[in-house]
Amino acid sequence: MTVEAALPTTSAAPTARQVWTRSRGVVLALVLLLVAAVAIAAVRSTARHGELDPRSADPYGSRAVAELLAARGVSTRVVTTLGQARATAGPDTTLLVATPDLLTRPQQTALHSATAASGARTVLIAAGGWSIERLAPGVTADPATSLRSTLDPDCALPDARRAGSADTGGIRYTTTHLDADSCYPSERLATLVRVPSASGGGDTIVLGAPDILFNNRLDKQGNASLALQLLGSRHHLVWYLPSLSDTSATGNSGRKGLLDLLPSGWLWGILQLFVAAALAALWRARRLGPLVPERLPVAIRASETVEGRARLYRKANARDRAAAALRSTTRTRLAPLVGVPVPQAHAPEALLPALSAHLHSDGQNLHSLLFGPPPGDDAALIALTDQLDALEREVRRP
Repeated sequence: MTVEAALPTTSAAPTARQVWTRSRGVVLALVLLLVAAVAIAAVRSTARHGELDPRSADPYGSRAVAELLAARGVSTRVVTTLGQARATAGPDTTLLVATPDLLTRPQQTALHSATAASGARTVLIAAGGWSIERLAPGVTADPATSLRSTLDPDCALPDARRAGSADTGGIRYTTTHLDADSCYPSERLATLVRVPSASGGGDTIVLGAPDILFNNRLDKQGNASLALQLLGSRHHLVWYLPSLSDTSATGNSGRKGLLDLLPSGWLWGILQLFVAAALAALWRARRLGPLVPERLPVAIRASETVEGRARLYRKANARDRAAAALRSTTRTRLAPLVGVPVPQAHAPEALLPALSAHLHSDGQNLHSLLFGPPPGDDAALIALTDQLDALEREVRRP
């Protein structure tokens, strides 16, 4: 029965413990990424779905108000493009814009020009400073929002007086129109403004918060009464849900480039990948530290290294490099023997006078030997080597 001797462990054959030590950082990073992905998915699962969508029965949808309007004979149509919204504007139509701030500036200008003289009622939900100045000229959004959600009408608008208190808090507005109705004030600034149209008999209503249209808030306060009166004054209600996929937002007549086809947020995704790659590179970078001796699998004699380097010089006919290496090494060894600092060993004006005084010889021969031109052939190189050895033995002689 033959028993095989256990081979010594080297860097070419790592143990299981070494493999785990090297890879545990990567495993830990993957686990952290998985936990983060699960956490993000859990957080997003509680986000609002179908917000302000008259087809949605979610708490933040608006299906309840659409069904109440249908019971009163008001039809509701959902549109998602600017072209559809402009085409439906008319004196018997109420146009509700769910998120005006999603519209680009050209879209806002085009929508206002289509509704200004149409006689339609336009209802803007939570329009901020980005959109209010173009969709409702003369109305300005205040940067500070209302701290209260339930407010009293405190105005002469019949719809507001009949509804009573409602959840209209949110963005606050000021207006320069003298015939405008400013209702539900919060700290003297209105959260509902009605501006009559200069021509066509229509008007624009700006509502600071969408709460009165949510399914879970419709039965609170006078929210249902106010919503039905604001949206039910015409026979048709057009519910405009601006979409980022609307071709009118790009201004290129439906033609999209490569960047337009990329999903939203791709720039932030690339930035996150760049940061992650930088952190991984920093983590895996080689760190400088104390030298650790490693037992090599074989022992290499110094003479083999010298012979190998000599063969490389010979193969490349690099007699100049070989001669320079021999002279430099000889000068480095001779300098301490004659009292010259090693940093000055390669300076002829420092080394040659000291050698001449030590050997009582002519410095001209020493200059050609230690700092002369490279040899012309292999024989001259061998002769130079012998002369350098003889010089060093002479200097070392007591």
